[in-house]
Amino acid sequence: MGIYEDLGARTIVNAKGPSTRVSGGLIAPEVTAAMREAAGHCVDMTELQAAASLVIADITGAEAGIVTAGAAAGLLLGTAACITGLDPGKMARLPDTSGMKNEVIMVRSQRNFYDHAVRTSGVRIVEVGLPDRVAGAGVRDAEPWEIAGAIGPATAAILYVAGGGSRPPLEDVARVAHAHHIPLIVDAAAQLPPVSNLRRFIAAGADLVAFSGGKAIGGPQGSGILCGSRDLIMSAILQNLDLDIAWDQWSPPPRLIDKNRLVGLPPHGIGRPCKVGKETIVGLLVALRRFVAESDQTRHDRGFALVNRIAPAAGSLRNARGEVREGGTPKFVVTLERGAKLTGMELVIALQNGEPSIHADPSQAAAGVVSFSPVCLREGDPELIGKRLRELLS
Repeated sequence: MGIYEDLGARTIVNAKGPSTRVSGGLIAPEVTAAMREAAGHCVDMTELQAAASLVIADITGAEAGIVTAGAAAGLLLGTAACITGLDPGKMARLPDTSGMKNEVIMVRSQRNFYDHAVRTSGVRIVEVGLPDRVAGAGVRDAEPWEIAGAIGPATAAILYVAGGGSRPPLEDVARVAHAHHIPLIVDAAAQLPPVSNLRRFIAAGADLVAFSGGKAIGGPQGSGILCGSRDLIMSAILQNLDLDIAWDQWSPPPRLIDKNRLVGLPPHGIGRPCKVGKETIVGLLVALRRFVAESDQTRHDRGFALVNRIAPAAGSLRNARGEVREGGTPKFVVTLERGAKLTGMELVIALQNGEPSIHADPSQAAAGVVSFSPVCLREGDPELIGKRLRELLS
C-alpha cells in the first residue's frame, strides 16, 4: 500500500502541469536523496541561506539570493524589504506602514490574485494604465510615462509581472524606476523555461526577482527563489529568519547579513510565517543545479515525446481534433468541434472524475479547447490519457 492510499488520498494523472492546486511537479530521485540527507542533520539556518545565496547569485547574476517558501513568499519578503530597508524598528511595525513608504505601483493589466502577497506587507497598490488591448477596446496599455507620473513620496516599489504579453517592456520600466531611485520587483514565478530567464530579469534592471521553485525547476513544491540586490536580500532574510537569539551571541555570515550595518536585532518579522526548512533549501539548490545543467532542447524533446504518445492511444475522435502544439513546452491539445458529445468543461470534469483521475488544463475550456502538459506525466500516463479520451469522445 502506498503512502497516499494509506492516507486515503487519490493519486492523479497530472496533465495540468506543475501548479500548486495539483501538488506541483515530480521531484527527481537526486533531489529527494539530497533532501533525505539534509533531514538527518541540523544546521544553522542563517549559514545555510548564506550558502544558498552564493549558488543563487552565481546562477542568476544577482548580487545575492535566498530560498523562499514559494514565489508568493518572495513577493511578500521583497516588498517588506523595499518598505523597511535595514531599519529594525520599521520591520517590527509591519504591516502597519504609517509614516513609511507604503505604495507599490502596478500596471493595471498585470494585477492578479498573487499581488495579495504584496498587499500583506501593508502597502496599497497604485494602478496605472488602461488595458485597452486586453479589453478589446484598442491596442494600447500602460506606458512608461504613466508609471513615472504615479511615483510620489510614498512609493516603496514598482511591481512588474513578467509574461510574454506584459507591457510596457521591462527595460523601459527599469529605466523609469532607476531614474527615480525606486526598487523594481519582478514576479517571474512561472517564467521558466527557458533557462536564460534565470538571468534575464536581473540583466534587464530588476532589483528583486521572485521565481517558483516547485514548477519547471523541479524543486520542492513549497520552494522559491528571491534574488537581487544585496541590501534588499539582506532586509528580506532578516524579516524571515528566527531571530530569537541574543545580540552578542548572534554572528551571521557577513556575505549575507552585515551585522555592523544594523542598530539592533529585529524581532520576528512579517515574513516569519514563510518558514523554509533545511530540507527545502537543499532540495531547491540541487534541483536548480540540475535545471541549469539540462538544455532547453533536451527538456523540450522529452516533453514532445510524451505528448506525441497520446494521439495513437486516443485513436479517431468524433467531432474533436487532437494535435501536438509546439512551444516552450509542447502540449497535446484537443479542440472540440460542432456536434461533440461534451463541452470543454464537461470534458475536463469527466476526465477529473474518472478512474484514474486525469487533470487537464481548463484555461480555454470555455472555447472548447482542452490541453495536456507533459511536465508532470509519468511513464504510462500518455496512454491512460489517450484511452480516456477515446472512451469519452470516440
